[in-house]
Amino acid sequence: MFKLLLIINPGSTSTKIGVFEDEKELFEETLRHTNEELKKYDKIVDQFQFRKDVILKVLKEKNFDIKNLDAVVGRGGMLKPVEGGTYAVNDEMIKDLKIGVQGPHASNLGGILAKAIGDELSIPSFIVDPVVTDELDEVARLSGAPELPRVSKFHALNQKAVAKRFAKETGKKYEDLNLVIVHMGGGVSVGAHKNGRVVDVNNTLDGDGPFSPERAGSVPVGALIKMCFSGKYSEEEVYSKIVGKGGFVGYLNTNDVKGTVDKMKEGDKECEKIYKAFLYQITKAIGEMSAALNGKVDQIILTGGIAYSDTLIPDLISNVSWISPVKVYPGEDELLALAQGGLRVLNGEEKAKEYK
Repeated sequence: MFKLLLIINPGSTSTKIGVFEDEKELFEETLRHTNEELKKYDKIVDQFQFRKDVILKVLKEKNFDIKNLDAVVGRGGMLKPVEGGTYAVNDEMIKDLKIGVQGPHASNLGGILAKAIGDELSIPSFIVDPVVTDELDEVARLSGAPELPRVSKFHALNQKAVAKRFAKETGKKYEDLNLVIVHMGGGVSVGAHKNGRVVDVNNTLDGDGPFSPERAGSVPVGALIKMCFSGKYSEEEVYSKIVGKGGFVGYLNTNDVKGTVDKMKEGDKECEKIYKAFLYQITKAIGEMSAALNGKVDQIILTGGIAYSDTLIPDLISNVSWISPVKVYPGEDELLALAQGGLRVLNGEEKAKEYK
């Protein structure tokens, strides 16, 4: 018998939902929320009832009977660091999502909404591979400054999903593979996947690693310290230079990679310079993660929205194919990835993990 799942992925100004029959998407909707609607709420968590009502209203308008659902899966939020996998939403998780133990974020509403709807229907609720997934080896955690350990925050949901997709397509187990996976979107994360664990990855949320459309990447630390104490900028302004206004935005005042490539092809030298640096930094990061795997890389996988580029991808493959074969999975099917995580538990392929 097939399983019906409701998937909930909250964003800052929208809530994306989907209904899946096993891995087949029956429909999806992006529910937009205006500033007028959201400014009524002091904190993100206060938006819970509003977003829940909007979700149920749309499902009703589509004549979908929620009583037929087998589970509800929400996007994981800023919880305590956890290993990857599918987690049953419990009271301890709800408490931490409401607090936002690693910061406020719209994704914190994913588990809260999933459990509320699931409990009303007496069906299970889950989250899958949250952004705080942390499987770092201890050697990767040490930064050199005892007060500043390296932190794992990255595109865990999509990286894990494409890793398992590749394993399934090749008739292998994710746990038996060594992979370097590159997610390229508003941020760029490059992860070393060793036998089912992401043993090293850049902290994408805070702008570490290669620069990207909106993030500065790893910057010269001494110069950053001087900037912080120059008296010219507030803490918020400095952080925005690293996350939000860094990378392509900082150099070219745009986060449009395709547009930058188009201008480069038309002869724009500044765009060409930034493009080449972007390509260089991702290439270098892939080499770094390959070294973290002692050069034993079964596959390099390129994914995320920028993986649709018919210029960057061939250039990147040309740069790194000497390390291992390269596979491209463009885009980020987050709703499907969440559904697959829930299905693995419902079908008995995995056991739901407990958040403590």
